[in-house]
Amino acid sequence: MTAAHIVVHYHELWLKGGNRKFFLSKMRVALKRALEGLRVARITEPGDRYLVELRDATELPEALVRLERVFGVANFSVARAIERKAAGGAGSDPLAALREAAWEEIRGEEFATFAVRAKRSDKQFPVNALTMEREVGGTLHDRLIAAGRPARVDLRNPELTCRIEVTLGPMLVHARRMPGAGGLPTNTAGRLTCLLSGGFDSAVAAFKMMRRGAHLHFVHFWGGGALPGESSVHVARELVKRLVVWQHTAKLYLVPFEPLQREIVRSAPEAYRILLYRRLMLRIAGRIARGQRSNGLVTGDSLGQVASQTLQNMAAVGAATRLPIYRPLAGDDKLEIMALARKIGTHDISAEPFHDCCPVFQPKAPALFATAAELDEGESQLDLKELERSALETMSVERYRYALGKVEAVEATRKATA
Repeated sequence: MTAAHIVVHYHELWLKGGNRKFFLSKMRVALKRALEGLRVARITEPGDRYLVELRDATELPEALVRLERVFGVANFSVARAIERKAAGGAGSDPLAALREAAWEEIRGEEFATFAVRAKRSDKQFPVNALTMEREVGGTLHDRLIAAGRPARVDLRNPELTCRIEVTLGPMLVHARRMPGAGGLPTNTAGRLTCLLSGGFDSAVAAFKMMRRGAHLHFVHFWGGGALPGESSVHVARELVKRLVVWQHTAKLYLVPFEPLQREIVRSAPEAYRILLYRRLMLRIAGRIARGQRSNGLVTGDSLGQVASQTLQNMAAVGAATRLPIYRPLAGDDKLEIMALARKIGTHDISAEPFHDCCPVFQPKAPALFATAAELDEGESQLDLKELERSALETMSVERYRYALGKVEAVEATRKATA
């Protein structure tokens, strides 16, 4: 059985100073959970990176797919591993095996300029990093010229960098870097509760906050469709399944909202309907968030995208809760949001037809510049406490978990009718 070695690099975590150990420990946990079920021999930390050793190289493709979804990873590479005995004995060239491995690593790549970068964690190795770079780089240059490839060395901005890492274990050589998810390791920034609509924006907003280390739970407000299966519940479930792979666990709160909307339509001014829907959603989500000890709410608001998302309306709606409201898409346009949705795999799910509860009983001329006082007046005929109580009593809760490379629904409390 052939082993495989993956070098995992991080970047932003170096900026954490005295808190670096906390973030690195969380990243190590995330790596273990992402690779759960694969035959991992060990995960070590030879310097400022992680080294993942798989017992079975046939599991390498699956491991690479999973590592793409680990927040905190800047990039990773599959490395050629050279055991010390392969480097030769006394009197032999200690760089011979490294020269050969470096040539095999780059010979099939297309590039015009290159560089060799070396790190020596094991100071017992007889050749220092600068000498390794010069000697191995010279060998590669000579072989490229002999092969009719006029590549040149460029130490400042090379198209290809061949990296040599002399660790306390094997010596590693790699040249192809695959981009990681970046950001901060999951579960390092606290809990947030996301209002998940089923559309493109809120799922992307959730991803952005998860990428900064927040752990999210989701609240979805749904209404019935004209036909069975037309509600938005199935879309919300699929979005959570897609997002949970990044943070491993999540809860989905499903709140039937149409009966509450009818109360707003019956008692409130027409121009404020959408804004009052959103205020009630924030109040209900806030109750759920406090029960989960969340530090705030996340929404998919994008400034000026729709009538309810003017600066004045967002402020008036946000006044309904004391919890902080995070709007990571506030400065993004629709094209940017759609592009990220495609990248993270939520686009096609959100593009499915479903019954969105917000446009129900939509006013002909929604208010653009409402104030909190005006919305307070619009709610004066509503029994808000009763509406919140009704929502919490009729909602259902579903739990999802990502384990062994698969997403599974763990349990549900009061099953939603979709």
